[in-house]
Amino acid sequence: MSKLVFIRHGQSEWNLENKFTGWHDVDLSEQGVSEAKAAGAAIKAAGIEFDQAYTSVLTRAIKTLHYVLEESDQLWIPETKSWRLNERHYGKLQGLNKKETADKYGDEQVHIWRRSYDTLPPLMEATDEGSAVNDRRYADLDPRLVPGGENLKVTLERALPFWEDHIAPDLLAGKNVIVAAHGNSLRALTKYIENISDEDIMDVEMATGEPVVYTFDDKLNVVSKEKLHD
Repeated sequence: MSKLVFIRHGQSEWNLENKFTGWHDVDLSEQGVSEAKAAGAAIKAAGIEFDQAYTSVLTRAIKTLHYVLEESDQLWIPETKSWRLNERHYGKLQGLNKKETADKYGDEQVHIWRRSYDTLPPLMEATDEGSAVNDRRYADLDPRLVPGGENLKVTLERALPFWEDHIAPDLLAGKNVIVAAHGNSLRALTKYIENISDEDIMDVEMATGEPVVYTFDDKLNVVSKEKLHD
């Protein structure tokens, strides 16, 4: 049986400041570094050994992965980064304080933008300052693939090909895999793995820096799921 560990990045600087982050690239906070290191210690204590690591192209996820692997003495394993594992793109909400945005647009509207499965946030144009179209890490992508804003449904649609092409084949080959990514990209994949309904996925949360361990059989059925704590 193979194991898959999902870990949302440790607390970021914008998590700390209560801002919508999305594809904006921010670093881990001091607490986030501690969370990532503690996660690595918990993985080492559980005796989980990985064959392959995946992460997004955003700093907070990459650093989390590296701290986890360093603390668990596995920094040497193969690592692949992909934009398909990026956080959900929050469009023009990115960089805004969540409370101030709720004060301006109302709690109900912001709740819909944040938690609805298929409602898009206000979209960012390619010409807007901070658009990912102008970011060098996405230069090789068809510009039509670079989003101006996403909901969870769209996030799953762009993450699923990565699951099908990389993660699932590794698991079927008996490999143990770690994916260090983001609250919404991991929630999207969790929805798919566990066949969670559009309504119920809204109640699923991913804590920062907490490893979630799946065990699969040879047909990719979930045998067990547990959360590790240091």
